[in-house]
Amino acid sequence: MSGHSKWSTIKHKKAALDAKRSNVFTKLAKDISVAARDGGDPDMNFKLRMAMDRARSANMPKDNMERAIKAGTGENKDGKIIEELLYEGYGPGQVAILIKTATDNKNRTLGEVRNALNKNGGKMVEGGSVSWQFGQFGILEIEKPQMNEDELEMIFIEADAKDYKENEENWVVYTEVPNLQKTKEELEEATLKVVNASIGYVAKDQISIDEVTYEKYEKLLMALDEQDDVVDIFDNLE
Repeated sequence: MSGHSKWSTIKHKKAALDAKRSNVFTKLAKDISVAARDGGDPDMNFKLRMAMDRARSANMPKDNMERAIKAGTGENKDGKIIEELLYEGYGPGQVAILIKTATDNKNRTLGEVRNALNKNGGKMVEGGSVSWQFGQFGILEIEKPQMNEDELEMIFIEADAKDYKENEENWVVYTEVPNLQKTKEELEEATLKVVNASIGYVAKDQISIDEVTYEKYEKLLMALDEQDDVVDIFDNLE
């Protein structure tokens, strides 16, 4: 299985920056609000629980999370509805990109995403032009344990992992979306620490680009990530 979220591409370079970004809580709040549309109780809404776990990992205050939940359930009565939209495009080197957004204003978000792409060597394309190159999966990041690799892989298999891979920081486990909660719980029962769980897009095939093109692509990623409505970006880079 190939492809990844943009975080696996540049996270190591952006870790310090992300901790200081003024818009990080805005993005997390919108993610929570979207999830809360299916119910405001995290014990009954696994998607909301995952979004809240990500917010806690970023030290988001509890009050912020509660306001985001109320925005999603409609309790705050401000009339704004946060919805999730997926835009498709190509970056420098014909890198295929899926841009996940959460917004209360479609026109604003469309304009911001298109502008960021156009100014940084990319282009927006019609729905379906890129998404066919990806599959949707549950994605779990596992802190590397002090464990024999064969034993660890057996745990992944028994937890219904579709695939798994090791990177510099952790193990990444892929599972079918309906199995995500079950897989997460079984990994935790096996004493593994799940540092992040989400639903994301994974490319069916990967491409590579040269260093100069990659630098241009990274500028595009940064420009997109500066937009408050952009929640995550997935690509087909190796």
